[in-house]
Amino acid sequence: MASFRTLQDSNRRKTIGLLLGFGALLWVVSYSAMSYFGATGIGVIPIAVAISLISVWGSFYASDRLVLTMTGARVIQESDNPKLFDLVQEVCLASGLPMPKVAIVVDQAPNAFATGRDPEHALIAFTTGILDAMDRDELQGVVAHEMAHVANRDTLVSAVAATTAGAIALISDFLMRILWFGGRRSQNNSNPLALILSFVVILLAPLAAMLLKSAISRKRESLADATAVQFTRNPTGLRKALEVLARDSTVVQQRSTAVAHIWIESPLDAKAVSKLFSTHPPIEERIATLRKLESGGL
Repeated sequence: MASFRTLQDSNRRKTIGLLLGFGALLWVVSYSAMSYFGATGIGVIPIAVAISLISVWGSFYASDRLVLTMTGARVIQESDNPKLFDLVQEVCLASGLPMPKVAIVVDQAPNAFATGRDPEHALIAFTTGILDAMDRDELQGVVAHEMAHVANRDTLVSAVAATTAGAIALISDFLMRILWFGGRRSQNNSNPLALILSFVVILLAPLAAMLLKSAISRKRESLADATAVQFTRNPTGLRKALEVLARDSTVVQQRSTAVAHIWIESPLDAKAVSKLFSTHPPIEERIATLRKLESGGL
């Protein structure tokens, strides 16, 4: 079995490919949309490239602010919750990571997330519900899980995935509305096959973006659990934390599909019709894996 370090290095390499993949998908959507609605010539290509670059790099630099807005999280100071800051600092010392910003989401559902483009710009957030529901060891496991996402650069990919997938969905939805209500104005000598392919891309791109985002999240959640145990040397704390989440049936109020994948427990997966659309591995599987770690089975 590969070591955690090997898996982390592989995760970082895949991050570059994933960023390029989302950029390419957005480029395809932009290019197909412009082609479908009559734009022709070599000038269409740089315009589509510009749209994709602006979206990907915009989400890269503004990821933490975007996620804060979408989740309703509020950054706090150490004086607001000294015990929580002590826990975060403890995990930072164990992991060798810099201290992130800490935020609170006023919500009775127990949950947490991490965001930020790199460890120097990281932020971890906790709902008021998770702070009330968990004891110190359980909360330490949650902190370690979120800091693992920071260490593995999952926060960057998650933010880019959320904003780019959202941009693709908005563009496709906008163009489908134009198509439905206004039709295509420029019919000229267009290639029928090209028009059909462009229409298919516009129609299916949001689904492709959602599937890609979900696949990314499922794989990275499992690695974050394992890395968290590496930080704390205490699989029991995280396992008990996940059991608390499994028993609780409440979900966060800010359960937008755009950011569902960043929470430690997805507020949407219970409604997913297929594992393909789930952003997290089943929580029971994660608990079982941690039990094996407790008994030395992995």
